[in-house]
Amino acid sequence: MRSEEPGEDASSRLKFSWVDCFITTVDKTQIRLGCFIRWNGQGPAFFGLFQTGVTVVQERSKMQEKGPDQAGAQPATGFWRAAFAPRRVLLNGVMFLYCLVLFLVFDFAYSIFTRGQEQARVARIYDPVYDHGLAPKFDGYDVWGEARYRLITNSLGFKDSSTREVPLQPDTRRILVIGDSFAEGIGLPFDRTFAGLLVQAGQARAEKVEFLDAGVASYSPSIYYRKVKYLLERGLRFDEVVLLSDSSDVEDEATSYFCIDEDPAYHKFCSTPPGAVPEPAIKRDFFIDHFVVTNRVRVTIKRWIQSRLGNKRAAIDSDHDRIGWTTKNPDPQRYRPIGVDGGVARSLQNMGKLADLLKSRGIPLTIVVYPWAQQIAQNDRDSRQVRLWREFCEGRCKAFIDLFPVFFAAADRDKDWYEHLYILGDDHFSADGNRMLYEELAKRLLPPETR
Repeated sequence: MRSEEPGEDASSRLKFSWVDCFITTVDKTQIRLGCFIRWNGQGPAFFGLFQTGVTVVQERSKMQEKGPDQAGAQPATGFWRAAFAPRRVLLNGVMFLYCLVLFLVFDFAYSIFTRGQEQARVARIYDPVYDHGLAPKFDGYDVWGEARYRLITNSLGFKDSSTREVPLQPDTRRILVIGDSFAEGIGLPFDRTFAGLLVQAGQARAEKVEFLDAGVASYSPSIYYRKVKYLLERGLRFDEVVLLSDSSDVEDEATSYFCIDEDPAYHKFCSTPPGAVPEPAIKRDFFIDHFVVTNRVRVTIKRWIQSRLGNKRAAIDSDHDRIGWTTKNPDPQRYRPIGVDGGVARSLQNMGKLADLLKSRGIPLTIVVYPWAQQIAQNDRDSRQVRLWREFCEGRCKAFIDLFPVFFAAADRDKDWYEHLYILGDDHFSADGNRMLYEELAKRLLPPETR
């Protein structure tokens, strides 16, 4: 509340105002716990703990007892000496800690009361057929990096805008989208992802088109094939598959998912004991889950500091990380046990199985490639990723969609392309990046309707 403590003349020199709260001691003396204080509109705002009464009035009146015309006669050093007196510093420190504790308590309570089903069950689950996926009909929050965001899945365990029941047999054209974390739209609620935008656009058409997003973080060709096969065997019907091939897929094929591969030659590399459940690739963060507002403040301050220092995207200029196989000198340690060439061969093998499976069912396959932020920063316009899947699609795919030129053109036009198109501190698309991805895919997947 806003309070005023008048002295002998509330309209002149003894008028104080601040935003505060107060408690009452045993002897009924009010002690105000103010966060901001000023008198007569003068003086800087600062933390403080002030006791009301004659003593305070007398202390403040000494500063202006000569009247407004002589208010400037008080030496500036006197004010600062009083402001930083040991007792005042101690009281201000106590006040600051008091406010901080209150803020954290209320933040913790807010974070707990706004939690969803993540309190009772996990969103990301193990699957013995295709290794991992999302829990069906989940409505809660997930964590990615420094972000806590809403995650909802439908009855199939696909990211969606509601926990709806998806019929196996559609009554309209249905397109299945699959890929890894880029296809999942990780870090963003569904309605702000490219898949969510495609769903909205498809349902707005006279001849409706249904999109299902089967993408999940850390998927790769072994899982694309096993999951699509599983869905078909379960009876799910769809008219086309749009697969977003990620530049990290080759590393995953070189290092992981040997236990679920249909080729027994890879089972010797399986490191998970029979019956054991692997740890989820994405783990929850206690601080982000329980101090939502504090974390947002922390991230905002961190991003502001990074912008002032000019190092928001310093890492992407030299970082190869999981896309090293597309460069001239990949780190062989990152591609054990079967190496870069083995990862490429296994990727092609499983994608070939998927293409053959879909062809046998009369379902066309479209493959989409897009750049990581690192590939734009390092000017990898003619990427090995693009060449690999363009050649693969010859004679196998309905279409091959290369979005490298689109994103490179956007970067050429905008010096702040990274801040606009990607999540800061990450290599995944932001909401704006997802919208650009949607606009390009909609041109190919949702052609203008004829009237």
